[in-house]
Amino acid sequence: MKVLVLALAVALAGKTSPEFAVGKTYVYKYEAVLMGGLPEEGLARAGLKILSEVMIHPVTADTFVLKLEKPELFEYSGIWPKDAFIPATKLTSALAAQLLTPIKFEYANGVVGKVFAPAGISTTVLNIYRGLINMFQLNIKKTQNVYELQEPGTQGVCKTHYVISEDTKAERIHLSKTKDLNHCQERIIKDIGLAYVERCPECEAERKILKGAAAFNYVMKPMPTGALILEATTTELIQFSPLNIMNGAAQMEAKQVLKFVEILKTPVEPIGADYLDRGSLQYEFGSELLQNPIQLLRISNAEAQIVEILNHLVTNNEAKVHEDAPLKFIELIQLLRVARFETIEALWNQVKAKPDHRHWILNAVPAIGTHEALRFIKEKFLAGEVTIAEAAQALLAAVHMVTADMEAIKLAEGLVLNHKIQENPVLLEIVWLGYGTLVAKFCIFFSLLRQPIHELAFEALNKGNVEEITIALKVLGNAGHPASLKPIMKFLPGFGSAAANLPHRVHNDAILAMRNIAKKEPKMIQEIAVQLFMDKALPAEHRMVAAIVLFETKVPMALVTTLANALLKESNMQIASFVYSYMKALTRTTAPDLASVAAACNVAVKILSPKFDRLSYRFSRALYIDAYHSPSLIGAAATAFYINDAATVLPKAMLAKVRTYLAGAYADVLEVGVRTEGIQEALLKMEEAPANTDRLAKMRQVIRVLSEWRAHPNRPPLASVNVKLFGQEIAFANVDKAIVDQLIEVHVLPEILQVKFGRRALETMLSGFALHYAKPMLLAEVRRIIPTAVGLPMELSFYTAAVAAASVEFHASVNPPLPADFHATQLLKSDINMRAAIAPCVSMHTYAVMGVNTALAQASLLSRARVHTIVPAKIEARIDMIKGNFKLQLLPVKGIDKIASALYTVAVARNVEDLAAARITPVIPAHGVLHLSHHTSSHEASVSTEISASSEILSALPRHVVNKMSIPKAYEKKMCAAIATFGIKACTEIESQNAAFIRDCPLYAIIGRHAVMVEVAPAEGPVIEKIEIEIQVGDKAAEKIVRVINMSEEEEVVEDKNVLMRLRKILIPGLKNATAVSSSSSSSSRASKSSSVSSASSSSSRSSSHSSQRHSKVVDAAAPISKRSKRVSSSSSSSHSSRLSKISSSSRSSRSSRSSRVSSAITTSISSAYSFEAIYKKAKYLTNTVAPAVTVLIRAVRADHKVQGYQIAAYLDRANARLQVIFANLAENDHFRICADGVMLSTHKVMGKIAWGLECKQYETEITAETGMVDQLPALRLKLTWDKLPRSMKPYARDISDYISRIAHEFGVKMAKNKNIPKQIKLTVAVASEHSVNVVLKTPTRTAYKLALGLPVSLPIGNTEAELQIYQDNWVDKIMHLISKANAAECSLVKDTIITFNKRKIRTQLPHSCYQVLAQDCTPELKFIVILKRDQMQEKNQINLKIANMYDVVFLYLNCIKCCRQVAVNSVFLWFPSSQINPTELKVKVADWMRGQTCGICGNADGEIRQEFVTPNQRVTKNAASFAYSWVLSGKSCRDATECHMKLESVKLEKQIMVHGQESKCYSVEPVLRCLPGCMPVRTTTVSVGYHCLPVGNMNRPEKLSIISQKSIDVHETAEAHLACRCTPQCA
Repeated sequence: MKVLVLALAVALAGKTSPEFAVGKTYVYKYEAVLMGGLPEEGLARAGLKILSEVMIHPVTADTFVLKLEKPELFEYSGIWPKDAFIPATKLTSALAAQLLTPIKFEYANGVVGKVFAPAGISTTVLNIYRGLINMFQLNIKKTQNVYELQEPGTQGVCKTHYVISEDTKAERIHLSKTKDLNHCQERIIKDIGLAYVERCPECEAERKILKGAAAFNYVMKPMPTGALILEATTTELIQFSPLNIMNGAAQMEAKQVLKFVEILKTPVEPIGADYLDRGSLQYEFGSELLQNPIQLLRISNAEAQIVEILNHLVTNNEAKVHEDAPLKFIELIQLLRVARFETIEALWNQVKAKPDHRHWILNAVPAIGTHEALRFIKEKFLAGEVTIAEAAQALLAAVHMVTADMEAIKLAEGLVLNHKIQENPVLLEIVWLGYGTLVAKFCIFFSLLRQPIHELAFEALNKGNVEEITIALKVLGNAGHPASLKPIMKFLPGFGSAAANLPHRVHNDAILAMRNIAKKEPKMIQEIAVQLFMDKALPAEHRMVAAIVLFETKVPMALVTTLANALLKESNMQIASFVYSYMKALTRTTAPDLASVAAACNVAVKILSPKFDRLSYRFSRALYIDAYHSPSLIGAAATAFYINDAATVLPKAMLAKVRTYLAGAYADVLEVGVRTEGIQEALLKMEEAPANTDRLAKMRQVIRVLSEWRAHPNRPPLASVNVKLFGQEIAFANVDKAIVDQLIEVHVLPEILQVKFGRRALETMLSGFALHYAKPMLLAEVRRIIPTAVGLPMELSFYTAAVAAASVEFHASVNPPLPADFHATQLLKSDINMRAAIAPCVSMHTYAVMGVNTALAQASLLSRARVHTIVPAKIEARIDMIKGNFKLQLLPVKGIDKIASALYTVAVARNVEDLAAARITPVIPAHGVLHLSHHTSSHEASVSTEISASSEILSALPRHVVNKMSIPKAYEKKMCAAIATFGIKACTEIESQNAAFIRDCPLYAIIGRHAVMVEVAPAEGPVIEKIEIEIQVGDKAAEKIVRVINMSEEEEVVEDKNVLMRLRKILIPGLKNATAVSSSSSSSSRASKSSSVSSASSSSSRSSSHSSQRHSKVVDAAAPISKRSKRVSSSSSSSHSSRLSKISSSSRSSRSSRSSRVSSAITTSISSAYSFEAIYKKAKYLTNTVAPAVTVLIRAVRADHKVQGYQIAAYLDRANARLQVIFANLAENDHFRICADGVMLSTHKVMGKIAWGLECKQYETEITAETGMVDQLPALRLKLTWDKLPRSMKPYARDISDYISRIAHEFGVKMAKNKNIPKQIKLTVAVASEHSVNVVLKTPTRTAYKLALGLPVSLPIGNTEAELQIYQDNWVDKIMHLISKANAAECSLVKDTIITFNKRKIRTQLPHSCYQVLAQDCTPELKFIVILKRDQMQEKNQINLKIANMYDVVFLYLNCIKCCRQVAVNSVFLWFPSSQINPTELKVKVADWMRGQTCGICGNADGEIRQEFVTPNQRVTKNAASFAYSWVLSGKSCRDATECHMKLESVKLEKQIMVHGQESKCYSVEPVLRCLPGCMPVRTTTVSVGYHCLPVGNMNRPEKLSIISQKSIDVHETAEAHLACRCTPQCA
């Protein structure tokens, strides 16, 4: 019976929450350890430990008092588990008052409620209490033993799993609960510096960078009123790796142990202070938010410490950047963060008059990161204490670094409304864009913050101010909140009536403003973007921009398929090309977040590829490339958009974006957008100036064009550019009227002012100057703070700070001295000396931290990377313009130039009370033994093992079975390379020791010690005073020759070598061929063989044999292109060979004539090659016959005055048209040379020879370039031959060949394997047309060819050659003409066939005596119109060109039949084949900038062949004849026999048809050409037109018929069109 009662009691108590009797005091012993590092033993770790007795006293049933007794704090930084915890005595004493103060908390049924504490207890200490109280948080369900729930705790409300079991024999209840810290309903976490980073859930689907879990175990004893907690343990593990934790991770382990000691009757009394409500059990962030984890400062007097740091930064960074400058800059920021605003103001008043000090302050204030930074900048700017440049720089940094809160946003709003800011467009732009950024970061209260932005947008819209509308849209785009979508839609084309009158660029800005909203509400944006894309009435540019926004919403499969289906019916080739290329590029993505889009696009591309895979590159395109490494969660992507609307040379807009992936997130780092707008038109409108026009006149012409552009207020900006960082627009600029006004104002300054300004600048240069500038930057501050079970925060941080500086000193002197009223041209007759000292330097520190970071103590793993670079240089230059001498001297710099880089990882433990006792331990000890556990899980080193090594509570637990591994020695290597010629030695020292020997993964490879140091110092040997580079041009070049290279010197050297070779043969029996000994002996042997000839006959025979051998090669080398191509075509029967044969011949009938050309060309080639050999043998070196034209000396000036360096001499033999360049070493015994010879054998052939090695005989190549004719068209052939090349060149040649083979197919190049001539490469380029060439490349093993390769320029052949004659010798204008002509649009008329600008053929009968618009400018300016009249009776064409003067708007009438054969005026160019009065052929060309702006029978010249037939009423017709007749200029009267007797009118269909079940009468929507009243048709034709049908009952309504041309087309039927009319007698 007793047993049954006991079992029942245990069962009932097992379902009861912990109970504490009121009035009693429960005593526990508490130990908490928080340790961070790698899991393996034998490595360094850092951590903290807390020991204390805990007294819990229930004051009431639900109010408890908790007090700590004998608290102790310990630090750890050492090798685990060998080293012990070190007591932090001073820190314990400093916190004793707070730790010994009792606190109160609510506790009922195992659930902790509110926490109460006096105000004197800091947040950090209170969080330690929370970590202890969290162990009493137990949600026990009486009816379940296993269950899950979301339980609140220190880390937040997280998923918790309970398991309860009972041991009736031992009278114990065992409870276990585990928390998954990755699945929390409300996770307590603080991110800093991640506002612009987007999470990538797809990247972390299988791989994580951060994982955490906590396990709580309880042993309880059943009591009559509840259960007594006898023992409680907590084990928490958090793993982190920026490169995926599955590849190795660092970990932070927390262990808590609570053991019951006794029950006392003595109560715990709270202190007399007020107990304030300090929140719940959840962790509260405190001073750690302002504490950087890199260093711990004891701040006693913030102002004095800031002054000390400022003085250190200014003093130690004057000449060069100090190595620790970045760390000191971070320290300055830390001090400013904790200083009060009044302190910063007082400090500013002290240093604002000191330029260097204020510079550091203004760079550090934005990094404070609070609204106080904005307040400081605002107040100082409004007070006039900072300049506009300083304010712009500070504001730009501040708005992106400041934490967004209501105070910061109110300050930004006040700046926006301030009149001083509004007066400066740059500052206003920065503040407005920054306001949008702050709103985006603080979007919780967006409904309160959107008011100023929306008001700006609406006011700008009401005023019609385009600039303000643009700013408003960009601000809304930065804010990126869904609530802004409605205001944005008012500016979207087709959505708001007010948007109809806005410029296209505003519409584009409105569409792009939805991109940031799409990240939050993709479906909402998809609906709008699809509507915009499907609206064919919108300009193509708007639809393409809508497609960009649409794809950024990660479109689903169904929507991608919808787009593909729409593209199949798309008539605009720009849009089709753009979207198809974007889809095709996305199919190759490897980024996880775009995997679903890639799969959908892959399906769409298969549907679209047959139709769009071969579109021209002149159409709009989208490019996307990326690289993503999934195991490491690292990647990068680049996107580029090329938007055009008329296939012009300059695109309408370009957009480029770079994205990076790291640690399961991504960020759009940089984006640049450019719109060319009207720049192409403005520049190409300039009239072609005569060749002798001076530079000033050309500049005035440019200014005149800009002035005329400025005169049109409705013109778009010449260009615009915008820049985004991390998805936020930071700047944009328009080259608009205001900027042009400034340019013109500068240009039209009085000449005297310009001269005065130029003289002042020159005087400054001559008098010398010294500049020093240093720029400190906090490039990155990324932090994530996570509470641990102990109550202390764990921080993951990444910091990068850099200080870059440059010092420049410049001095100059002029001889003879310049007079007071000198002119700049006098410098051309002076001897100028210049000296400059330049010292650029940079120091950059990067820190990565994982561990505990509070304002009181730090215990963390810290990786620090440092880069320190100083590259000083002293330069002295002398320019003697009269003598043609230029000398540059590089003077030695005192000291050693270093480029140092170091990375090391240490375990750091320190506290603010005893900074001198900080402990820093390298993670990998220099020597020792590492213990590796057999366990393969991430818990190799368990916390229980760690605690047992130093615990006062736990008994020793069994240790894991481990393997011992010795830590390998550090890798050390030193490499040196010396340039003896210039006395420079560079040494690189590398030292590395990492943890990769434990686990081969990236994280372990990074952790350790790495150092790289590059030193540049003087080399051993003679002292080099300076390095001198001297160039002498003209007659005095010979005076600078140091070493004369001629035949006598060579023979003398060779003869000496022959003697040595003979001695070797005597002393070394059996040596028969000395050439096989080494490369140097080989070259010596060849030199000996070529020059040791004893008789003239042997020399002659060898020379003739060598010549004949040369001639055998020359026959093939100089063979005409036609024969070589013919041989190619006959050597293969494949299809590609037949196409190759087209290059050589067009028909068999011309073979005989070509054969004669071949034989004559061979003879000419042989003689040419012989001439080259003869010229070369006549004088191998030109030193004895010709004076050098240019001499270049690069030498080191030694203290002993010996010659050392290099010489380059160029000789020009005008008699033989030969140029020789010799590169030689000035050292006495060095005979290595490079010889380059070139001879112009004729006006069509040039041969060259490059030889190098000893006496230029080791290696040799020959290059031949010749021109000829292929099928009466010019051709060019290049040939490269060689006998021997260095072995080192072969791998590079093989790689280049393989690369060409890989990319050949992508560019449409055909490849074939052939056995061609060995050791020879031939390239043949034959002209196919004015804009294309045929190319054939033959290597020893392969043949590659490309037919009709398009060129970006016109070739100077045919008519183009004649057109270039007007430019005489002005090559710049010639090149510009070739470029503009190649990209001009051309329309031609040959009899009754018209070939439009877009190359569509229209065969139609021209109406009699009626003008038709052949081409005209369809812009409001109407720059030109070309009209055509056909007289069928006399079969004559009459062309009239009417030109509107763009400047005076005066129409000139020119009848080209009577005046000229070609006319070129501004944007239009007319060409006739002859000077006949009645030409049958006509060509009209318009400049590239006119594409898309023309109309008429020639079309729009926009490349849109599917929309070619556009009638005057903008309707696209399908019938070519109907289209041509729509451009007839209707006649008004039939009384004038010379006028047109026809007009365009709607006609009625003669028959009635059934439409939609109703009998209807139909009227033509497209007008038909008919005779005027009173005239009858003489000739007619049939055309197909579209009809709109009306029910028979409605046909009498006149309003229906008056707007018939605006109706839709119901049916297509034929109609009769009149081509010639005869008037009745009554009319005549």
